[in-house]
Amino acid sequence: MTWINYPQNIKVRLITSFFNRAVSSSVMPFMALFFAHEMSKIWAGLFLICTVIISFFVNLIGGYISDRFPRKRVLVFTSFFSALMFLMMTMSLFPREKIIWLFASAYVAYIITSSLGRPAMNAIIIDSTTPENRKEVYAVDYWLINLSMAIGAALGGLLYINHQIELFAMLTITSISVPIAYKIWLIDEQTSRYEKQHNNVFLDLVQNYKVAFQDRPFVKVVLGTMFIMAAEFSLNSYIGVRLAETFKGVRIGEFEIVGVRMLSILNIENMLLVVCFTFLINKFTDRFRRQKVLLVGLIIYSVGYVTVTSANTWYILILFNLIATIGELVYSPVRNAEQANMIPADKRGSYSAFSNISFSGADLIARSTIIIGAFLIPTMMSVYIGVILMFGIFLLYSGLFIRRTINTKISF
Repeated sequence: MTWINYPQNIKVRLITSFFNRAVSSSVMPFMALFFAHEMSKIWAGLFLICTVIISFFVNLIGGYISDRFPRKRVLVFTSFFSALMFLMMTMSLFPREKIIWLFASAYVAYIITSSLGRPAMNAIIIDSTTPENRKEVYAVDYWLINLSMAIGAALGGLLYINHQIELFAMLTITSISVPIAYKIWLIDEQTSRYEKQHNNVFLDLVQNYKVAFQDRPFVKVVLGTMFIMAAEFSLNSYIGVRLAETFKGVRIGEFEIVGVRMLSILNIENMLLVVCFTFLINKFTDRFRRQKVLLVGLIIYSVGYVTVTSANTWYILILFNLIATIGELVYSPVRNAEQANMIPADKRGSYSAFSNISFSGADLIARSTIIIGAFLIPTMMSVYIGVILMFGIFLLYSGLFIRRTINTKISF
């Protein structure tokens, strides 16, 4: 299926997300630096931890809302208020003495509004695709995510220090265009909605997610994804700290590659590989069974990250980071598509919100590796990551395919 044949909603979702993410990723990675500079490191750390917790719970509410009400209306409403919050953040930067309380309040409000709208945005892809073309669309989305983040990182590196106001103004203008695009071009294709079960909204919300918690195969997929992604997230946690402390610098002419620069090289390599090879690998894997593609991709991914966890030589790090990224390119579109196929039509927003536990949990596991790494040598950390990955592969594969295979055999 070519771009011209994509459903209109998919085009709107992919284009708006690309521009919005490109500009937002140019400032969001610097929020810790901004608050630490304007307030203090302790204040910044506590504040950002609170925003992560708020985001998680509001995301669950957003999933419920996106299943109860028209998704187009939810997206227009939340994206409009997100743009308004960026405008407030921009205005707070104009005075010589920045209005930090206004900036912080607007940032928290942005976290709330964006988290409310995120499940509806994810559900749009499922609403507008079929099981046959879903893998391809997720591959395109995955490619655009990485390309937009690369562009955003470049913009942030060039403009954040000396052109902060201009950067936030650009983000505001881009954000204002998003709800306008939703209002004009987005078509509400939601085929079914979750019917309210209780008069008490809180009980109704709990009942809605109770179904997801009781869906054992889906819970397995979410937990399996969490363990698998923890290895990738550890690149900027334990692996980054270890490289900064133990990597022996390599000199190329006048340029010296130390641990922090080595970490940057690995991240850049990952982004470039995704941008250059996503479609080639996706086309190649289309000729094989999805079960086999998923399993082979996960094994390649695991070999790569298990080695990178303890490697300390530049060429081994680059080689096995390449292997890990190829594994990710192989398994990721299949995992996304198969997970989407498991979601009931009337609970797509709620299930999408519930699946975000994978990202929060993976981030927590990755953060914990810094503490565990203080007590274990690097080779033992490779073993630890390997065990986590094996457990994740078992949960993910069994959740996606084993019950389906058993049911197929019973039906015969």
